This record gives sequence, C-alpha cells and structure tokens, in this order.
Amino acid sequence: MEYFLTDEQKMIKELAKKIAEEKIMPVRAEYDEKEEFPWDVVKTLAQSDLFGVYIPEEYGGMGFGIFELCLAIEELSRVCGGIALAYAGTALGTFPILLFGNEQQKKKYLPLIASGEKIAGFAVTESEAGSDITTLNTTARKEGDCYVLNGTKQWITNGGEAEIYVVIAATDKTKGARGLTAFIVEKGMQGFKFGKKEKKLGIRASATRELVFEDCCVSAENVLGKEGIGFVIALKNFDASRPGVAAQALGIAQGAFEAALEYAHQRKQFGQPISSFQAVQHMLADMAVQIEAARALIYQTAKMIDYGVKDYSANSAMCKLFASEVAMKVTTDAIQIFGGYGYMKEYPVEKMFRDAKITQIYEGTNQMQRSFIAHNLIKNISKKNR
Repeated sequence: MEYFLTDEQKMIKELAKKIAEEKIMPVRAEYDEKEEFPWDVVKTLAQSDLFGVYIPEEYGGMGFGIFELCLAIEELSRVCGGIALAYAGTALGTFPILLFGNEQQKKKYLPLIASGEKIAGFAVTESEAGSDITTLNTTARKEGDCYVLNGTKQWITNGGEAEIYVVIAATDKTKGARGLTAFIVEKGMQGFKFGKKEKKLGIRASATRELVFEDCCVSAENVLGKEGIGFVIALKNFDASRPGVAAQALGIAQGAFEAALEYAHQRKQFGQPISSFQAVQHMLADMAVQIEAARALIYQTAKMIDYGVKDYSANSAMCKLFASEVAMKVTTDAIQIFGGYGYMKEYPVEKMFRDAKITQIYEGTNQMQRSFIAHNLIKNISKKNR
C-alpha cells in the first residue's frame, strides 16, 4: 500500500524499518530472554524524533497523526512486538493529555514526550476491574489544593520505566462511571511507588508492573479535563489507541509471514522446496490475504480519526479485533510451516506467536470488542427506524 503514502510518510516508515532491522533485530532474542526493558532502543527512537510523530509541532512534535504513528508501530513490531511496545505504550499514555489536557499541561508534558526524554503510561486496570472499569478501587480524595490517591493499578505497560502516567481513580464511588477522574502523576511523587513486575508469556521486553499509591498527593492542577469525566477520557483514549494495537498485531503478523515465506522457499522435502506443495501455498496465500485486509482496515480507521470523523469508536474496535485475530492465525500457521523448527526458540516465529496473543487481550478483550461493535450496530439501526 506504499503507493498512496506521501514522501513524509514513506520517510517515517523507512526510518522505523531501519531502526527495527539495525537496532532491534540483533537484540530482540536477548531482551526477550532476559525480560529487560530496551532503554538503548528507546534512546535511538528518541534521537530519531519518532516519539514526536503524532504530537503537534507547537509542542515539539512532527505534527502528523495516528496514521503515521501506526506506520511506525507496524514496522517496529514486524521485528519485535515487545520492544515496539515501549513506543506504542507511550502513545497510550500521551493521548489523554493530547485530547483533554489544558494548555499548561500540554506545554509541560508533551515536549518531554515528543523528544523522548520521558516516556509515558496509562493506568486504569486493577485486579478487580478489567473490562468493567466502573468498579475501580483506587480512590482520590480532595484535600485542599490536592487529591490524595490510594490504591493499586495492575498490568501497567511501561510501569516503573515511564515517568509520566495518566491514572484513572474514583473521586466519588457512589456515582459509578460519573465518579471517575483522570490525573497526571509523575514518577517520584511522594506516596507513589512500584509493585510487582510481571513475568509474561510474550512481549517480555516490555515492562508490565503494578503502580502503588499510598496517600499520594497530586496537585489539582494535574486533573485532566475536570473531575468526573475519567470514564469518558478512558473510553476516548482507547478509541484513539486501538488502531495502534492493531498496527502492533499487523506488524507481528507481517514479520511471521515474511519468515515463513522465506523458510518455505528454502526448506526442501522430497527433493523440492516445500513452497511447491499446494497445502503450503494455500496457507501462505491465506496469510497474505488476511494481512492485507487487516492493513486496509487499520489504515482506513487511522485516516478517519486524523480527518476528524466524529464517530469512529466501532471502526477502532473492528480494526483491533480483526488484526489481533489475524496475528494469532498467521503466527500459528507460520509455526506450522516451519514444522519442528518453528517450535524452537532459535527461530523467530516462536516468539512472534507468544507476542501475538496479548493483542487479543489488552485494551479490551476481543469478546468485549465484539459486544461493543454489535451494540453500536444495533444502536444505529434503532436510530434509523425511529
């Protein structure tokens, strides 16, 4: 689909690809094995200005949009979905400030993120609040000019490594969804510490950690939007970020497909490359079709958002749902094409298979995406028939 990209978009795509192949590929297995956060790669991404792709120029960014962000995430994830998540997870923590921050907040935080000097995270999930975030137990009590936060967030991407977090907490538990508020919390604030670092099946180079708040005083100046709209901020954030998850899934699928195609061309059985067998050809054909269909849906959704289409929630859910299903199918088939070798850690498709699984789970499970899409369809037809 490169034929319709502008010169600037091609430059972003090629830059991300170059970093992925030259800086990430040689170390991806090591970071996966050691479960270390890839700070050296993050520094390279910062030096390349890629962290500022989707941030307006007045705040130190490049002034592009979600489409360009997806191009970068796709290329980085094609080589390593885990390392790419340091980049993509920062966008998840930045969108709430972009969408709901006041001018003072934007000027304070966005230039730091755009330069890559500081990375970000988004904290909503808790042990008893996953898909249903209206049941959050983390509270924020107003005391004078600050809010006192107490509670624990779970499974936070970039947890412990990021220095800027957007945290959703309950300011009035009696109001349910209308009682949630979003706060910008900085690493080092008194009463804010980090808990358990998770050991994961995949994306092991990404830091996934608990955030613990014990009488953490956050200035009222750090409230995003206003008190009581934290639920709306969380929903709007996920609407904007799900194309990025889809791009991550797409990149993983593309990487697995390329590896399987090359292997099928080289591997010989019965005196000929296995790519000459119809069974393998059909698998490769299906993989290619699914990847291109996912790419078209992601690119369309990202363009819708950048063009200012008001209602893109269902499309955002669709592209995340479809691309993550494709990633799981393609990586599974890639292992099958590799045969026994595909099951071994020395070949990349084993890792891609593990990395792909989380894309079906985080930022809303695929079951929740299906429910949301169906609800949206039924709501629209009800409006039409009134």
